[in-house]
Amino acid sequence: MNTRFPFVDWFRNSSPYINTHRGRTFVILIEGEAMADGRGEQLIQDLALLHTLGVRLVLVYGIRPQVSRALGEAGIDPQRHDGRWVADQAIMRCVERIAAEQRLWLEARLSLGLPNTPLHGVELTAVSGNLVMAKPLGVRRGIDFDHSGEVRRVRVGSIESLLDRGALVVLPPLGFSSTGEVFDLEASEVARHAATALKADKLILLGEADGLYDDSGRLQRQLTPIEAEPLRRAAIPGSELARHLSAACEAARHGVGRTHLLSWHDHDALLGELFTRDGVGTMITQHRYEQLRPAELGDIAGLLELLRPLEEHGMLVERPRERLEQEIDDYLVIDRDGMIIGCAALHLFPDAGMGELACVAIHDDYRGNARAELLLAEVERRARRRDIKALFALTTHTAHWFIEHGFGPVRIDALPALRRDAYNHARKSKILLKPLS
Repeated sequence: MNTRFPFVDWFRNSSPYINTHRGRTFVILIEGEAMADGRGEQLIQDLALLHTLGVRLVLVYGIRPQVSRALGEAGIDPQRHDGRWVADQAIMRCVERIAAEQRLWLEARLSLGLPNTPLHGVELTAVSGNLVMAKPLGVRRGIDFDHSGEVRRVRVGSIESLLDRGALVVLPPLGFSSTGEVFDLEASEVARHAATALKADKLILLGEADGLYDDSGRLQRQLTPIEAEPLRRAAIPGSELARHLSAACEAARHGVGRTHLLSWHDHDALLGELFTRDGVGTMITQHRYEQLRPAELGDIAGLLELLRPLEEHGMLVERPRERLEQEIDDYLVIDRDGMIIGCAALHLFPDAGMGELACVAIHDDYRGNARAELLLAEVERRARRRDIKALFALTTHTAHWFIEHGFGPVRIDALPALRRDAYNHARKSKILLKPLS
């Protein structure tokens, strides 16, 4: 039943994610453009909410547009190579000043607790410091990058200690050397190193784009580093896309569970990505969050929930829990972030050299995208490995789908004897068969 308050349903549906995220470590990069555009206030409020829900937060912030504007006002035209500027003394003075101003602004906003504001009653301690060690880029292709640097290491123990004490750690795009120098760093590189060093559960990159799109203009919800690598190579060196994809792919390869590419233009992006099953942006992960796999006993509850509506409409024969438990090894499932959204079973009749394709089901919200075809292909592979020569299926509603996928109608005497004896004549199911070459 629908509630009078839409947010109540959303809140109920988000409760599994609230539990999942509690105690997890997230590294979040907010690019400087978000602050320059006035989106900082909303993002700070969202960070405070995550903090109250028990998420351990490391915030990395960018300052590129603010520094560029300050350099322009000072009449300084920085020399750029491969997307990086040569940070001489004049530029570094500007970088250090802007980084300090931005950090103070963030800490001030994180301290806000006035009545009638989203942060009222939130005790949030923000801590920064010399937590990122750096080294100079040095001379590359004959160009001395001066005080432009790269991350050498992140002081993991210090950051972990701060997080354990309930602090929100703030990392500027600056690094410090053992000789006492300060270096200008890429914010995305700082975020990536922090995430991998901390073995963070998530790296979240908030930039201009709301994700990655394929050639047809469709948002790519999930990619592996291998799938994202061609996009990274094709991106303009030094562009936000190149920087974010490099960070995402490297983080995934070095143990960060999930990296999310989101747009700070979307006011709901951060919470929408974290507290809904399908999210709103693109996720880079070494391990897909939607996977086809053999069913396990722990999937029984999910299978029952998936099959119940189809059984109530007479599309499937009712399968009680006991039967599913006995036949669980026959089942394949499509697992989407812990939710069973599809299944199929292969029941073997080895004496007849045949197998029954049964219980093909896809959740209403996830039909399309060839998920049923994926299940069929895997069932056929399983059958061939067991030297099965033909698949048969019994259906009352979906005969056309089976015919479109190579099945043809047959008489009941084509079934194995055991299955023929168990045929329910009252249902009048159509019998279809597909030879396996």
